[in-house]
Amino acid sequence: MDTKNQIVNRIKDNSLVVVFLGLCIVISIMTPNFLLPQNLVNVMIQIAINALLATGMTFVIISGGIDVSVGSVAALAGIVATAIIKMMPEASFITSIFISLVVSIVVGCIVGGINGLAITKFNITPFIATMGMLSIARGFAFVYTQSKPIFDLPASFGWIGQGYIADIVPVIVLVMIIIMYLSHVVLDKTSFGRYIFAVGSSEDVARLSGINVNKVKMSVYMISGVLSALGGVCLASRLATGQPAAASGYELVAIAAVVMGGTSMNGGKGNIFNTVLGLLTIGVINNGLSLMQVSSYWQTITMGLIILLAVGFDQIHAVKK
Repeated sequence: MDTKNQIVNRIKDNSLVVVFLGLCIVISIMTPNFLLPQNLVNVMIQIAINALLATGMTFVIISGGIDVSVGSVAALAGIVATAIIKMMPEASFITSIFISLVVSIVVGCIVGGINGLAITKFNITPFIATMGMLSIARGFAFVYTQSKPIFDLPASFGWIGQGYIADIVPVIVLVMIIIMYLSHVVLDKTSFGRYIFAVGSSEDVARLSGINVNKVKMSVYMISGVLSALGGVCLASRLATGQPAAASGYELVAIAAVVMGGTSMNGGKGNIFNTVLGLLTIGVINNGLSLMQVSSYWQTITMGLIILLAVGFDQIHAVKK
């Protein structure tokens, strides 16, 4: 009986892994093309940009907040990067990429800082504060471009989003792996990571423990802004254009992946590895539906159902505790 209970508990603890493997088996039976190496690489490429946004979202949700502005910040950063590239036609590849990337990341950091300031100093709830920034950032992207895409960019700009290292590893996938690994180290191996968990578990207890709660909150929103900006630059590079409407709805995918991975919407629980699993599960679902030629509208409905089910299970689990 004890052995049976242990097996059941282990399955419960690794339920997302079971679901992911089950999906892979079912989809591979329904569409054999799913297991082709190029398609598996495509899945990784497709989730890479969302992974950057979801990584920042993991920091925020663990701290007990939420950031629905990530898609708009990504779009704004993409516009900033492509505008700078466009203004530097004579600059070398390294110089133009470096400057555009740095400026875009600074913009993302500033936007994240504004979100954090609104939440910590003006006591605006995270959802409302970041919802306002969602409109502001997207509005700036449309105002600057006059609702027109920025195109005719140098081919070299596409290296980040379209290039390969040694003709094997997509650059954008390598960026994703590096960022997610570093984020894992920060969350699991540093005192700052422990502070984030402490703030998410109980702000009052964290304050009594000597943790600067407002500083931690500011930091996680700035991290989210920086990673959203990096994702926006990667997306602009992949599209080879700066699109003011880019990354629309990406905040939903980020939230779905994080919550589906077991990060509690109440804060204080979560990790990057499970966010990766959530992303892979969503990526496999979307890829499988595309291979089966299911309408993109149904994919949108599926995403909504994933969010509802993930949050629902999270709340049921929280009540049981």
